[in-house]
Amino acid sequence: TSWVTNWLDPDRTAVRLMLFALMLAGLVLSTSIPKAFETRALAFALAYVAMQVGRSLFTLWSIPDHEHGLKLNFVRISIWLAFTAGLWIAGALIGGKTQLVFWAMALAIEYSSPLARFWVPGLGASKLTDWSVEGGHMAERCALFIIIALGESILVTGATFAGLSWTPDIIAAFATSFLGSIAMWWVYFHKGADAGAERISRSSNPGRIARLAYTYLHLPIVAGIVVAAVGDEVVLMHPHGHADAKAVFGLVGGPLMFLVGTMLFKQTIHGRLQVSHLVGLAALIALAFAGPLLSPLTLAAATTAIMLVVAVWEAWSLHSQTPMDPEI
Repeated sequence: TSWVTNWLDPDRTAVRLMLFALMLAGLVLSTSIPKAFETRALAFALAYVAMQVGRSLFTLWSIPDHEHGLKLNFVRISIWLAFTAGLWIAGALIGGKTQLVFWAMALAIEYSSPLARFWVPGLGASKLTDWSVEGGHMAERCALFIIIALGESILVTGATFAGLSWTPDIIAAFATSFLGSIAMWWVYFHKGADAGAERISRSSNPGRIARLAYTYLHLPIVAGIVVAAVGDEVVLMHPHGHADAKAVFGLVGGPLMFLVGTMLFKQTIHGRLQVSHLVGLAALIALAFAGPLLSPLTLAAATTAIMLVVAVWEAWSLHSQTPMDPEI
C-alpha cells in the first residue's frame, strides 16, 4: 500500500474508497489471525487475497495508459498475486498440515517476486528504473509501521502487567521490557530513519533501494519487535527459574532479529556496517548460549542492557562523525 500510494493520489475519492476497503479487509484479517489455522482459515485467506489482488487490480485500472511501463508492472504483479491467491484459498479449504505448506509456499512466492522483478512469460521482468518512488514518502510510511509495532508491543506488555500482582520482581520485569522497547526505538530512529529518507531521495535508482531497504530488510526488524514482545510476556508471567527455549528465543532472538535487520538497513543507507551493532550482535549470540543458565528476568535485563549500550554507542559515534556519506 505504501508503494502504490506513491503513484495514486489519496485525495481522489476512488483512491480513498480503495484505502477504506483495505482497512476493512485488514480488520477482518487481523481478527481472524488467532484462529487462522482453525475455524477462520477461509476468512483470513479471503481477506488477505482481497487486499493483495484487489489493490493491485485497482492500481492497474487507475494508472493512465501513457505510463506504459508502470501499467505493465502491475499486470505482472496481478498475475503473480492471482497465482498465490489460489494457494491461500486452497490451503484454507484443505486445512491441517497441508494448509501450512500451501500458505508457506504462497508467502515464499510473494516475497521472492520483487527479487524476480515479477517476471512473467511473454512479458519479461520489470525494470527497477520503472519503480520510481518518492523517498520521503516510503521512509515515513515504514517508520510509522515501526512505531505501530513498538506501540503494540508496549500495549501487550502493559495489558499483561495490569493483570498481575505488582510484586518487586514483576515491576522489575515490566521496567526492563519498557526500557528494551525504548532501546529499539532509539536504535532505529536516531538518525537512521531520517538518513534513509534522504538517501533514497538523492538516489538515481530509488526503486532498488526501496526494494531492498524497505521491502525486505524491514521484515526482520518488525519480526524482531514481535518476537521480543512475546519474550516480554514470558518474563512477566515467569520471571524466576531457568529460562526455557521459548524464553531464550523471545528474549534474545527478538532483539537479535531486530538488530540484524537494522544493521543491514543502515548498511544499505550508509554503505558500512555499524561497529556498535556488530558488537551488540556478538554479545546477544554469546548470551543465547548462556540463556538456559539464567532466570528469564536476568536474561531480559541482560538483553536490555546490550540494546541500550548499542543505542548509546551509536548515538555517540554518529555525533562525532561528519554528516552525509557519499552516495553508493
